[in-house]
Order: sequence, then structure tokens, then C-alpha cells
Amino acid sequence: MGAQDTAERLRAITGELSGLFYERDDVIRTLTVAMLAGQHSLLLGPPGTAKSELARELTGRIGSANYWEILLSKFTAPTRMFGPIDVGALSRGEYRQIFDGRATTAHIAFIDEIFKCSTAALNETLGLLNERLYHPENGGEPIHCPLISAITASNELPAGEDSAAIYDRLLVRLEVGYLADPSNFAGLVRSAVTAPAVLTRTTVELAELQHAVTEAVPAVGVPDAIVDALCTLRAALRRKELISSDRRWRQSVRLLQASAFLDGRDKVGRNDLSVLTHVLWDSPAERPAVEREVLHLVNPDAKEALDLADAIEELEAQLDAKAGQSREALGDWAIREAITKLNTAGRKLERLRKEAGTAGRSTATVERVILLQRAVHARVLTEALGVDASIVQARL
Repeated sequence: MGAQDTAERLRAITGELSGLFYERDDVIRTLTVAMLAGQHSLLLGPPGTAKSELARELTGRIGSANYWEILLSKFTAPTRMFGPIDVGALSRGEYRQIFDGRATTAHIAFIDEIFKCSTAALNETLGLLNERLYHPENGGEPIHCPLISAITASNELPAGEDSAAIYDRLLVRLEVGYLADPSNFAGLVRSAVTAPAVLTRTTVELAELQHAVTEAVPAVGVPDAIVDALCTLRAALRRKELISSDRRWRQSVRLLQASAFLDGRDKVGRNDLSVLTHVLWDSPAERPAVEREVLHLVNPDAKEALDLADAIEELEAQLDAKAGQSREALGDWAIREAITKLNTAGRKLERLRKEAGTAGRSTATVERVILLQRAVHARVLTEALGVDASIVQARL
């Protein structure tokens, strides 16, 4: 199979997973890009948002790969991660570890509750993520680990210096929240009582992925215009006191190449810069500012969509502030102001989605704001006007 065939199959995988997981299109694509770039990613969000299920479903599409998964705690010993002591050998006076089935031999890994990594395992975990090296317990020669990419997950941000060191090594950071679109929530509920359809399950062999990571992706061209755009973006973010390390910027280039490769292109384009919205922030509070600066360079449709998102969130804040008012007062506000503004925003967003699609630009941000518009529209109908939820679902 050639490199373009690999890219085509990976695109098929992202499409299949998008059909399985509501409102996760951008997350799925970005995880795939990170894997192609040989980088590690973080899924950050509350419990019950399918982080683990999504990671397992994606990593399970890599045929012949050694897969390793663990749920960390403050008491997880390094030997549980990298290889237990060989008791039989110990009885003969030999100190050896059994590495099979552990992080030491994994090509793809999923590490849940990554920031609960024990102090004892911290240095070895950093060595695995950074250099793909493990230093055996007996002090022998370092072992080179075949790890391509690790997907990690957490319900919370790191709290101490130890976990912050791991956080810094996770290049891609993805926020995962609860479903926003009421119609998607209804579909989720129905899936609990309806037998799932038999779906196509595309896979990619390990050797094909390794060739893409080591040969095809690095061969993707990076035009001077993209380098100039990165310099412009760095300067704009620094003016907002959003500083990323030189290492993070350098690693980001491989992400851009991986994004272009996944789309079947031989050089990076401006659309690929969108992936940096998941890279150049430390706290979720910084993400909106980073996103706006990136999209200012990349996508005028997305920038306009974010402006509409601000107006929609303001309407939602007004709805929250009116809690406890009479149904008459709420209804009057909804009819005179909220519904009109939300409908106008909805029409503009549909126009932006159509224009972006026609021009071949990413619609990820526009789609996300459309979900927000639908969610707030549903809240206004049910909470302010008392419309039955089932009717709201039918209208959406």
C-alpha cells in the first residue's frame, strides 16, 4: 500500500468514528494528525464524555500494533507500567523484568488519568514520552521503546510541578465536553435501546502507519508563506502574553505536515494552521484567544462564526440571569429578543458553513458554533416559552 492509500484509509477511519461519536469530528481528526506526527495528545474533560472509548476505538484500528493501556494512580509502581520483576529468574539469583505487554514494547498507548502518575514513575514516564527510552530497574542499558504516539486523558488539569512536567510533553490538548446539540443527545439516548447497525471498520497496518510517520509525513513541503504565517502568529500571541516554547513551535511543524498528509496534499496550506488551536495554550481560559489569532490567519468564516458565538453566549447568560422571573416576563424577552437573534445567527451560520465548504475551507469551528446556537435555542424554547422538549427535538 502506498502513502496516499494510507492517508485515504485514515480518512475513512476518521469518518467512521465521526459516525460513532457525536460532536467529536475535530477531536477525532486532531488525534489522528497527532498520531501521524508521532506526537502525544491529551483529552481533557469531565467524566462520561467517552474519552476512553474514543481513544480505544481509534487505536484499535491500527492492525498488528502492540497496544498498551493503563489507568494511573498515585500508587502506580514503575514496574506495573514498564515490566514486572521476573520471579522465576529472581529465584535463580537473576534480576530481570518481563517487558512484553507493557509500555516498554507498545507502539500505541492510552494512559488514563495521566496526571495521577506516581512520583516514583514520573521520570520513567517522561523518558518514555520524550526520548522513547526506559531505564531498567537493574540499571542496565536503556531500552529503546517503539512508541509512536500516546493518547492520554484526564478529568482535570495538572495540580503540581511533577504533573506539569508531563503536561508540557503533551503537544496536542483537546477539550471534550458533554453533548451540546439536543438532537445529538436524543440520538445518544436512542442508541441505548436500539441495536447498533453493523458498520464498516477500516484499519491500517502498523507498517503502513510507521512508514507514514517516518517517511511520508516528513516529506510534506512547508512553503515559505507558512513559515511567515507562523512568525506572524507567534508575534500576535506574544502581544497577548501567550508564550509557547521554541520546542513546541518546532514540533508543531510536524503537525502541520501530518494535517496536509491526512488530506492527501504534498505541501502544507493555511487551513492546516487550524490544528494549532489545540497546541498553543496552557489553560483552557487561553484557548479562545489562541483560536481567534489562528483563525484570523486561516479562515474568515470561522472568525465570523466566533463573533456570532459571543452574541449567542451573551443571550445564554441573559437567560441564566432571568432565572426566577415570571413566565410572562421570560416569554416576552424570548419573543421580542432572543428567538429573533438566535434565528438570525442560525441563518448566518448556515451561510458560513456553505461558503466554507464551497471554498474548501475547514468547517469545524462553524459546526461547533452551530451546535451552540441549537443548544441555546432549545433552552430558550423550553425554559422561557415552555415548549415541550419532544417538539424542540422535532424542530431541530
